Amino acid sequence: MARISRRIGSIAESATLAVDGKAKALKAAGRPVIGFGAGEPDFPTPDYIVEAAVAAARNPKYHRYSPAAGLPELRTAIAEKTMRDSGYSLDAAQVMVTNGGKQAVYNAFATLLDPGDEVIVPAPYWTTYPEAIRLAGGVPVEVFAGPEQGYKVTIDQLEAALTEKTKVLLFVSPSNPTGAVYSPEQVAEIGRWAASKDLWVITDEIYEHLTYDDAVFTSIATAAPELGDKVIILNGVAKTYAMTGWRVGWMAGPLDVIKAATNLQSHATSNVSNVSQIAALAAVSGPLDAVAEMRTAFDRRRKAMVAALNAIDGVNCPVPEGAFYAYSDVRGLLGREIRGVVPNTSAELAALILEQVEVAVVPGEAFGPSGYIRMSYALGDEDLAEGVGRLATLLGEAK
Repeated sequence: MARISRRIGSIAESATLAVDGKAKALKAAGRPVIGFGAGEPDFPTPDYIVEAAVAAARNPKYHRYSPAAGLPELRTAIAEKTMRDSGYSLDAAQVMVTNGGKQAVYNAFATLLDPGDEVIVPAPYWTTYPEAIRLAGGVPVEVFAGPEQGYKVTIDQLEAALTEKTKVLLFVSPSNPTGAVYSPEQVAEIGRWAASKDLWVITDEIYEHLTYDDAVFTSIATAAPELGDKVIILNGVAKTYAMTGWRVGWMAGPLDVIKAATNLQSHATSNVSNVSQIAALAAVSGPLDAVAEMRTAFDRRRKAMVAALNAIDGVNCPVPEGAFYAYSDVRGLLGREIRGVVPNTSAELAALILEQVEVAVVPGEAFGPSGYIRMSYALGDEDLAEGVGRLATLLGEAK
């Protein structure tokens, strides 16, 4: 008998965490590696959030088990924050707090999907989505939108992917990994289409506060009221408040779905750390001043990175409108010799970049088709300039 189950053995390692882990291991060994892999703000968590957590740690009330669905006061605050930011009305009972956004993603798919149910997944996609769908017994159906269409899928593409087994449409705007942001009109159109097909929509809104230029965040739950109660919102504090290590996310949706997902979580992990929940409470009910400061820095880095990447022959990087990633088309570099090596895939190119100039990027294979690389601009300005400079020197040698 196999030692590892087929279900778990078939799961691919998180490519973004693998790249980030390798970069950090090399740095710990004294190598001057610059990592563009993980989507992790380089800012500290705002002081008022940390102080709330410190106070909670000293309070014996939070040294005990708490409800599996989350602290009541945090669930209420998340419902209020959802109305403030998404314009979507929720009761606290429609919110479940999870151990980071990833658990919200898994819980949502596990609660909705039966074996063989299909989920339309616009690509490029965050690396965890297909794995969570497969773990839940579902089938991810990729719909790829390339740089020529701004990495945004069309209704015609969605229609072509629809089958009698389709149950869910996954919708993400702003997008990881591309930074694409759908316009309010596009969001409404896609939502109406999903409603007309009687599909569920799972929408990940974790980058809602990170948009630039004229792009605006639009919640599909609000833009397409036709969806009724067949929409689930995923979110968390990690990106907006520089709280990646605190591990607090949530899912919000119909009462029956949240109750079922809570039953799952009660057996999987029970409650999220109370100290982290109190920190999240301070975040979602507090001001957005720190968020605005981070967004200003991200915007500056975004412009610098995109300009530098597009100056490299063979690289095409559409300007991202949200999140903190640049998703470059590097197909123009594949098949060309670089320092005696001819990379034919973006994975091979990423390996060459790490080996030759000690810069860690995530290849497109992690997010869909080969031929692309994702680079986060959530790292410091000096590291960003140095890393992109090394990249330009290396890739400029392509012949």
